Amino acid sequence: MELSEFFRGIPEAALGFSGGVDSSYLLYAAGQAGARVRAYYVNSVFQPAFELADARRLAAQLGAELTVLPVDVLADDAVAANPENRCYFCKKRIFGAIAARALEDGYTVLLDGTNASDDADDRPGMRALRELSVRSPLRECGLTKPEIRRLSREAGLFTWDKPAYACLATRIPAGERLTREKLAATERAEDLLFSLGFSDFRVRLFGGAARIQAPAGQLAGILAQRAALLAALGGDYTAVLLDLEARK
Repeated sequence: MELSEFFRGIPEAALGFSGGVDSSYLLYAAGQAGARVRAYYVNSVFQPAFELADARRLAAQLGAELTVLPVDVLADDAVAANPENRCYFCKKRIFGAIAARALEDGYTVLLDGTNASDDADDRPGMRALRELSVRSPLRECGLTKPEIRRLSREAGLFTWDKPAYACLATRIPAGERLTREKLAATERAEDLLFSLGFSDFRVRLFGGAARIQAPAGQLAGILAQRAALLAALGGDYTAVLLDLEARK
């Protein structure tokens, strides 16, 4: 099935929108198909500020409606406790909030950007989406991540080569309670690395230390910035570590 065919059957829907590669292309494709799809971005402590900026920029580029919903994810103790299946509780809270607002706006169908490359079997968040009857057009139409990047590039979307970026909560070990302070420290650390020209890295909390994981080609550059990193991150972390097992 083509996306155009999907949207002929569902001409109106709400989209859980992140500003990433997949949901951005889906919003574009909906517009191309003439569907009325409204984007909803959930703004929480799990998302860094640049994600909201990207979401707004992409929506403006497409002339699409964007609603920003503030959601306190840490108010749910099942999320804040950070169990192994945290994503299940988080997705339920986030998409529950989107569904409630979308219904007020007149939308009864809820979409997300899951694609055909995503493994639904081992992701707790996928179970939450199924329980909430969220449709995933990219997955249903068999579109994989490489195809979506190619199509996004052809469409002129700036998101086409945007690196995958999991939420800030994934930087905190499962079982360790999530707090605003830990998440803010993570965002500051990753913002610093971005500002220094690095990409596709992670700064993970490791027993109070910052554990930097980066692609092999960037390890030497990070070492060259050793003094700047120690000075900037020393206030938030007990130590700054570089993982020599390069991030793939």
